[in-house]
Amino acid sequence: MTRQGIFLLTLILISATFNSCKVNYSFTGASISPKAKTISVQYFPNYAPLVNSSLSQTFTEKLKDKFLSQTNLNFVDRNGDLQFEGQITDYSNLPTAIQGNQTAAQNRLTITVKVKFTNTVEDKLSFESSFSKYADYPSTLSFASQESSLVTTITDQIVQDIFNKAVVNW
Repeated sequence: MTRQGIFLLTLILISATFNSCKVNYSFTGASISPKAKTISVQYFPNYAPLVNSSLSQTFTEKLKDKFLSQTNLNFVDRNGDLQFEGQITDYSNLPTAIQGNQTAAQNRLTITVKVKFTNTVEDKLSFESSFSKYADYPSTLSFASQESSLVTTITDQIVQDIFNKAVVNW
């Protein structure tokens, strides 16, 4: 066999090796099977005792946006290869740091979301889990003035946790 023949054979073997095992990676750390092409995210209703009227819509859209902006998946209304559904189960605003005069120095907003993730391509990666995050703010500030920024911070963190558990697989 000539040098060129050996070189060509080696090149073919290397190419075949790299093409036989394929997983999609991205700069976000997502590792998604190349068989997964679509994602569906159902509306997350708010069943918390204290209701923020825009939280369901805000959370659902943030979850969709996260996957659409950081993966190559296409959005479908139902029955995606990756499917998310769930509900908001807690939205509470409670004092956390009590001072000597029995007043709160800090308050804490907590949001909990129950998520069912179904991976139709790799069923072993499916899960059902609750995700909860909180943010504190000084009691000298009104909740109404802080609520929007707190909700943004907390929902971003929860969405990131869901993304990590579903497709980062660390």
